[in-house]
Amino acid sequence: MTDEAPQTCPGTFLYGVGKHDDWRNALADIIIQLGPIESQHRLGVIYLTEHFQKDLADIEVFLRQTTGVPHWVGAVGYGICAGRTEVFGEPGAAVLLLPIPEDAFRVFNVKDGCGDCVDSVIAANSDWIDAAMLPLILTHGDPTMGDLPNHLKCLAQKSGGYLFGGLNAMPGACAQIADGVARKLSGVMLSPSKVAMQTGLSQGCCPIGECHRVTAAEGHVIFSLDGEPALEVLKRDVGPDLANDLQQISGHIFTALPVRGSDTGDYLVRNLIGIDLNHEIIAIGEAVNAGDDLIFCKRDPQSAVEDMERMLLDLKRRAGGKAIRGGIYISCAARGPNQFSRKNTEMDLIERHLGSFPIVGFFANGEINSDRLYGYTGVLAVFL
Repeated sequence: MTDEAPQTCPGTFLYGVGKHDDWRNALADIIIQLGPIESQHRLGVIYLTEHFQKDLADIEVFLRQTTGVPHWVGAVGYGICAGRTEVFGEPGAAVLLLPIPEDAFRVFNVKDGCGDCVDSVIAANSDWIDAAMLPLILTHGDPTMGDLPNHLKCLAQKSGGYLFGGLNAMPGACAQIADGVARKLSGVMLSPSKVAMQTGLSQGCCPIGECHRVTAAEGHVIFSLDGEPALEVLKRDVGPDLANDLQQISGHIFTALPVRGSDTGDYLVRNLIGIDLNHEIIAIGEAVNAGDDLIFCKRDPQSAVEDMERMLLDLKRRAGGKAIRGGIYISCAARGPNQFSRKNTEMDLIERHLGSFPIVGFFANGEINSDRLYGYTGVLAVFL
């Protein structure tokens, strides 16, 4: 991402959150919280819990007609967040209105999830993309979309853009909004010359040993690391307590694949999905090849808090003293109350380090940052 200072659009970011069994009442509460909506509010972002998925089409029409905001994007999450509030296990919706002109963004919808369809989106917006130069792309994806990682790379490469976002809950359902109901891959491209933004990524798992080289593998199955049986290397890294009771590592120990060329030590966390004691092999949630690097890591609330604080302080530095006007936060569904003992931990951390500002987000089935799909992370985008 560039750190150049773009033009700042006038106007105030508005947000609201509603919790009610009936989506009409939830949105009515939100509209009251939004207050006066002005003509420069041309784009809205909405995140909803699974309870409202079947009503997405009606919700999108209601929002356009009631608010006068003509363009909407969003997704269904396992939970939502707004301000300092996180909503899990109950019906809820969160809305953010952006005061940006229509030439500052383009809503897109890759309907069929094929490379040609990505090409058609790029072709339809080619003049705008050329003028925008390296757009920032809020991206919502469906986990069941075939070859999703390659579609993300395709979208990033062909647009020249930087992606941030997440995968919706309810895989396979119509669980996205992009000027109507969407299903596969959708979102909005934002011009960095007209919309000042910064993004950050926070990991939820931390390395517990040195980086290993995959020396024998087939698909998701790893036979050896550094020339040793893969299970022996895993046992050594996790320590004797876990090595003597491997059932305890479920949900606690994961694998990480370092991102080649990263100057920040970035890595992609993947699940440890199988262990064969007899053959001393392991299986992970990503296909690997001999020569790839791999790190074992642990899911630890304290290290997740520390890395999030690192990310927030870095964002504050890159903001260069400018006030943050709004934000979008996408967190893994395995974070939130599933990782932190204290409610609203992530939203409290954001406010503590960056101050209070309009922010909404959702808890996702996977997180998108740059051109890659992550897990157990938090992705924050702030508007300056």
